[in-house]
Parts: sequence; structure tokens; C-alpha cells
Amino acid sequence: QIPVGTEIEGMNILGLVLFALVLGVALKKLGQEGEDLIRFFNSFNEATMVLVTWIMWYVPIGIMFLVGSKIVEMEDIVLLVTSLGKYIFASILGHVIHGGIILPLIYFAATRQNPYRFQSTLILCFISPCCISSSATLPSMIKCVEENNGVDKRIS
Repeated sequence: QIPVGTEIEGMNILGLVLFALVLGVALKKLGQEGEDLIRFFNSFNEATMVLVTWIMWYVPIGIMFLVGSKIVEMEDIVLLVTSLGKYIFASILGHVIHGGIILPLIYFAATRQNPYRFQSTLILCFISPCCISSSATLPSMIKCVEENNGVDKRIS
């Protein structure tokens, strides 16, 4: 059975992205008249980033209590700790191989610059996902890329 457009559930992300792109181009074409709306969206973006930063600081406390309540309910703590230790070791090893070898090789191949100098300016952003959701670290990553590495705001 071939699904018809009305039978598909979910959001139309492609349409949303296309609309945002077309709206951005249209606002830029308006020149001075579109600047007010562009400034509004920039201010809205900054306010959203402040809210996400506040949430980033309080989420670890909530997660600690959620995990703590589940640990208290466990019967065999040794099995939990050994299983969790194996998982953490495998995860850290994968991150070290990917972030310490593979990504620097790709960066070097593309730019012919020292990838570790670039990574050293982003150390705060690499540590923050360990404590909180990686999607919530986007504001700090944008700030590190713009301020420490001089990347243009339009690109970041």
C-alpha cells in the first residue's frame, strides 16, 4: 500500500525549513523595512538562549534525583555498577576514538590546520554534555565557536 500525503502522521519539517529560508530571503530583500522583523527574531533567539542556559543549570539536579530514586529501588547494586561501568567504558572509548582521532583527521584534511588547537578552545563545550543533554549545550557551543574561534555569526 502506498501512503498518500493525508495518511502520513507527523510534522512537515521540510516545509518548515523551506518556509524559514524563503522568509529570511524575503526579509533581506525588503532591506530597511525587513530589519525590524529580523531584529525581533534575533532578540527572540537571544531570549530563548537565556532560557535554555537557565534550564541547563537546573536539569542535572533533577536527573540526579530521578537516577537516585531508581538506584534505591535496585536489589543487586553490584550487577548495576558492573554493567554500567562496562557501558561507560565503551562509550568513553568510542568518544575518544571518534573525537580524538577521526574528527581531527577530517578537520586536518579539509583545512590543513592543527585540529587540536581548534578543539582546545571548545573544551568547555565538550565537557558540558557529560552533565546535561547534548542538545541543551547548543548555546554554549555557539558562544565558544563565535568568541574563541572567530567564526562568523551567520555560520555558527
